[in-house]
Amino acid sequence: MSDYDAIVIGAGHNGLICAGYLAKAGHKVLVVERRHKVGGAVVTEEIVPGFKFDLGGSAHILIHHTPVVQDLELTRYGLKYLDVDPLFFAPFPDGRSITLYRDLDKTCESIAQVNEEDAERYREFIKVWEPLAQATVETFINPPTVTNVVKNLGFKSGLGAGNWERMSELFRGYGQLLRQWFTGEEVPALIGWMAAQSGPPPTEPLSAPFALWHPMYHHSGLKRPEGGSGMLTQALRKMIEAHGGTILTSAPAEKILVLNGRAAGVQIFNKNSNKSETYTANIVASGAHIHTTMGLIDEQHLPQTAQNLIRKSRIGNGFGMIVRHAISELPDYLHTPTPRGTTGEEHIAMQFVCPTLDYLDAAYGDYLGKRPSADPALISMTFSAVDPTLAPEGKHVLFLWGQYYPYELAQNENWPDIAEREADRMLDVLAAYAPNVKDVIIDRLIETPLYLEQELGLLRGNVMHLEMSIDQMFMLRPALTMSSYRAPIKGLYLTGASTHPGGGIMGAAGRNAAHTILNDQRRRLWRGRG
Repeated sequence: MSDYDAIVIGAGHNGLICAGYLAKAGHKVLVVERRHKVGGAVVTEEIVPGFKFDLGGSAHILIHHTPVVQDLELTRYGLKYLDVDPLFFAPFPDGRSITLYRDLDKTCESIAQVNEEDAERYREFIKVWEPLAQATVETFINPPTVTNVVKNLGFKSGLGAGNWERMSELFRGYGQLLRQWFTGEEVPALIGWMAAQSGPPPTEPLSAPFALWHPMYHHSGLKRPEGGSGMLTQALRKMIEAHGGTILTSAPAEKILVLNGRAAGVQIFNKNSNKSETYTANIVASGAHIHTTMGLIDEQHLPQTAQNLIRKSRIGNGFGMIVRHAISELPDYLHTPTPRGTTGEEHIAMQFVCPTLDYLDAAYGDYLGKRPSADPALISMTFSAVDPTLAPEGKHVLFLWGQYYPYELAQNENWPDIAEREADRMLDVLAAYAPNVKDVIIDRLIETPLYLEQELGLLRGNVMHLEMSIDQMFMLRPALTMSSYRAPIKGLYLTGASTHPGGGIMGAAGRNAAHTILNDQRRRLWRGRG
C-alpha cells in the first residue's frame, strides 16, 4: 500500500494549486519543497528587518482570469486581495505621461493628453482585439488540445473568414504591429513593454499575440495580496493542510522512483533530519523546471525520444533582473502634481520606464551580445502605497524589474562581480525620472539571473522556465509529446511554468494538471469496473 495517493514535487504556486485540487477531491497528498518555505517564485520574506520583499512575481493579474481562488476558497485561509488602480503609469523624458486605468474611458482621456489620435486608436485597438484576448484566456485555462485551440482561437477569436487582414497581423512581431496601429511612440512603448514581460523582444516574428492580450488588463485589473505576493501560496498551504495534506519544506527531491514502468514515489533529502527518505504514491506530479524534473529520473526509464525533445527545448539566456529596495520615501516623479513625500496615483500603479520601442530594441541588442543593457527598460513597483503592511510606518518598498540581463555574460564577466554595478545602473535610470530615489535607499536585495537560478530554481534565470516563443507554446510546451501534462512515464504528471500556458502568476497549469490527473483516474476506475 502506498504512503500517499499523490506526491507533488515543488511548492510553487502551480504545484500547490495542483495539490489543492487533489486534496479537495479527497486524495491524501504530500508536497515536497527544497526551500525552507512554500511559494517557489511566489514568496514573500522579510529580508530587511521590517520590510517584506517578494522574491519572485509581484503583480497578480492572470490568476483573476481563472476560478482558482474561488474553487479552492482561498479567502477562508487568509488571502485578501487589494485592488490596484491605476494599473500602469508611464512617464516620458519630455515630462508628459500616460496613466492606464482599468476604466477604458479614463485611460483614453489620459492618452489624449499626449496624443489625441492615439487615444481613439487605443479605443479601437481594445475593441478589435478583445475577442482574441478573451479566446486566449479560454485556451489558457484548458489543456492545449487541438480541439481546445481550434475552438477558442479559431472560432471565438473574431478572426477567420472575412477578417483575413486582422489574422495576418498575428504573424508579425509586436513591435511592427504596434508601430502600424499608432501614430506616436508613447502608446506602443507602454503596450510593448508590458508584452515584453513574457520574454520575446519586439522584433520576434509571431510575437504579436503578447501585445494583443492587452485588452484583458481592462477586465481583470491588477491586484495584490495584502501582506505580499507570497500570501497566495501561504493560503494554499493552509488550504491543503486543512484538507489533510502534508507539506515538507527543506526537503529537495533526489529521485523520482519508477517501478515496472510507472512512477511509484519520490526519494527526498530531509534537511531537518539530515537523511534521505522515501515516500510512495500512485501519482507523482512535478511543478519543478522540466529539465530539473527529467534529471530526477534514471535515463533507463525515459524513452529516447523524450530525452531528445527535452534536450532541445530552449531555456534561453535569462532576460530579467530584480532589485528590491527598502526606502524612506516614495519616488518623487518629475512633472506630477504629487508633493514630495506623499502618495500619488503614480505610486499605486506599476511604473514603466520605457520611452520608446527603439529604446527596448536597443536594450535587447545589448543582451544579444551577452551584455547587461546599458539603458535597461524598467518596471518600478511601490506596492506599499497600496499595502502599508509591507514596510514600517512612513517607509516603503521599491521593487525594480529590468530587462535585459543575460545569465551567461561576455568579456569574462560574472554576476558576483558586477551585481552591484548593474543594480546602481538600474537606479540611475529611474533617477532620471524620479531624482530623489538615490537618496532614500535604506537597504536592498539584488536578484541577478544567477540568484534566480540558485535561490528559486529558475534555471539560467528564466522566470518563464522555457522561452515563450511560439514554437514552445500550446501543444509544443514543454514538448509535443508532453503537452497534455502527462510525462512519458505512467503515473507521472507535469505542471508549472514549463507547461502550458507558461510563466506568470496564473495557476492555470496547476489547475489543468489536477483536472488531467482526476480525469485519468476516473477513466481507469471506469475501465476497471468494465
